[in-house]
Amino acid sequence: MIINRGSLRDLQVGYKRNFQSVFESTTALYQAVSTIVPSGTASERYPWLGSIPGVREWIGERVLRNISEYGYEIRNRSWEQTVAVPREAIEDDQFGVYSPLMEEMGRAARTHPDTLVFNLLRAGFSTLCFDGQFYFDTDHPVLDAAGTPYSVSNMQAGAGAPWYLMDLRRRLKPIIFQERKRPEFVAKDDPETSDEVFKRNEFIYGSYARHNVGFGFWQLAFGSKAPLTKENFRAARNAMMQIRRDYGDPLGVVPTHIVVGPSTQDAARDLILSERLSNGESNTDRNLVAIMEVPWLD
Repeated sequence: MIINRGSLRDLQVGYKRNFQSVFESTTALYQAVSTIVPSGTASERYPWLGSIPGVREWIGERVLRNISEYGYEIRNRSWEQTVAVPREAIEDDQFGVYSPLMEEMGRAARTHPDTLVFNLLRAGFSTLCFDGQFYFDTDHPVLDAAGTPYSVSNMQAGAGAPWYLMDLRRRLKPIIFQERKRPEFVAKDDPETSDEVFKRNEFIYGSYARHNVGFGFWQLAFGSKAPLTKENFRAARNAMMQIRRDYGDPLGVVPTHIVVGPSTQDAARDLILSERLSNGESNTDRNLVAIMEVPWLD
């Protein structure tokens, strides 16, 4: 290839097409468990996380339930990936050899939110959420009908690989994915202005994005490190369904998914998909929830 601005522009368009096509076609898991929040600045505050809306009969005047002023903030972070294509490869018409690399960058950009979201979920047993407690904890503060605080648990203790129950029917999800700038394919390949071309005889391509993750409502997720047995599954599910919003109204949580990693996915299939238990009895928990298998959880 004769290297000039026109040929390099065509090459950049081709590489961008490689990147974008795989980015768009790759399935990401994070969207199922995350509320996607557009961001227009360096960070966003979420003061409303302490208040889940509810309806009451209108008798007399309206009852004002003020939004709790929690100072939960998610600060956007910048992310990049970069590859170099030797000038000789372009001159010798070998640039097509690097097309799969651009495609892989597209896949990595698409699934990077997965790694952030599920790494955060895994850290939920030791990371604070909006109410000052660990996201998975035994003493989240909730107000009873008289306005007196009491403690609510959304976890099972244990020492094994974690698994999670989630209610994913709602617009608000257990995790917040805050998006400041979607992944963008970028290039530094002008031989007249690029230091990399001049110093290292390389054309540089990459991607750039800004986003971050944080915890949403703890009420919509239950974490366990106990063995994934019928008894523990039922105890976790029942505990979630008994969670109430402030002032005693039932929250109506119904777990729809069990989220598992490689260490617990076989147990989840045995528990949820089998028609019969090991003793031959019918499995009354069959298909009670959907299974989400996540490779990043172990």
